[in-house]
Amino acid sequence: MNLKEEALKYHLGGKVDIISSKPMNTARDLSLAYSPGVAEPCIEIAKDNELAYTYTNKANLVAIVSDGSAVLGLGNIGAQAAKPVMEGKACLFKKFANVNAYDLEIDVHSVEEIVTFCKAVAPTFGGINLEDISAPKCFEIEAALQDLGIPVMHDDQHGTAIISTAGLMNAMEISGKKFEDIKVVVSGAGAAGIASARMYRNLGVKNIILVDSKGVVNKQRIDLNKYKLEFVSDTKACTLKEAMRDADVFLGLSAPKILDDEMILSMAKDPVIFALANPVPEVMPEDVARLRNDAIVGTGRSDYPNQINNVLGFPFIFRGALDVKATKITENMKVAAAKALADLAKLPVSDEVKKAYGVKDLSFGRDYVIPKPFDERVKSVVSTAVAKAAIEDGVALLKDFDEKAYFESLK
Repeated sequence: MNLKEEALKYHLGGKVDIISSKPMNTARDLSLAYSPGVAEPCIEIAKDNELAYTYTNKANLVAIVSDGSAVLGLGNIGAQAAKPVMEGKACLFKKFANVNAYDLEIDVHSVEEIVTFCKAVAPTFGGINLEDISAPKCFEIEAALQDLGIPVMHDDQHGTAIISTAGLMNAMEISGKKFEDIKVVVSGAGAAGIASARMYRNLGVKNIILVDSKGVVNKQRIDLNKYKLEFVSDTKACTLKEAMRDADVFLGLSAPKILDDEMILSMAKDPVIFALANPVPEVMPEDVARLRNDAIVGTGRSDYPNQINNVLGFPFIFRGALDVKATKITENMKVAAAKALADLAKLPVSDEVKKAYGVKDLSFGRDYVIPKPFDERVKSVVSTAVAKAAIEDGVALLKDFDEKAYFESLK
């Protein structure tokens, strides 16, 4: 059976099911689950809406909302075709962070319509994960929902930004470079590219060159939207090849195999190359290794070292946010998640994790700057860091937060 046949068979009937979390075996059970007993929690919630977190599944339920306009590498395939991806996202929420999630694929596409939809369904959910919504409208949608009273995050933006930032933090430590001194080239000016550039800038990176399908985003361009205008560069470079000269970091969120040998060789000493186009990255790791031995290379693939995988972020960010009843996800919470991941990569890895990935060694260094998704410590470390940051930022409704006890409860 080839991959296509196996994948189609795997998806028969979908990947998500719903089961009751309470007994439903007797007439008494039914009278409690529905009429007449169900009226009692309804009456209490009507008196105090916050009790929905106590008497319903709201406290551990996330909506995955997509209009199917920017799905993986498939593009604008529409709401129904996006459903397998969103179901998969729900599975990852449950598997890695025990967060219940339900996919909502919607056949509306304007900023106003999507915002209106999210506001309408917000009472049901403890958080909203925006997914596979095209740029630039994804920026406007997320911004418009920040006062909804529950955490809302567009994972295509911030997931990649958070995970790549964690890897970059450790790469800079290995190379001995400082954020304020490095030159970063970001290829791809969509949701993930803009969000990553913003996060790098907030960490102190001053020299960021953004490249889109038409070339370098510089002052000669007159076709730029307001999001690209944030990163207009003074550089005289017009092409990716020109921008890559003496670059310390390349972040690729664009197209397969666009980096040639000359570009790789033109980079600065100890370069960082995060080539995240999937399934074929901007440059294959073995091609970088053929040219130089001082590079730190990451991809979006699990069959190479340093996988920049959003699953290291979104399940645990929402886990921490939900558990302290955060009303939003702040920049500090995102940075806390990145730092937690970076720190975890420096700790010894268990034999179980090594076995899961079929390797004998996972030690901090050029081939290991970011933890693996199946490292069970990610849940407790990242969720706790996010929850703590929410408390510090004053966006958490939970006031009696015991950091140590919470950390232990997640192990």
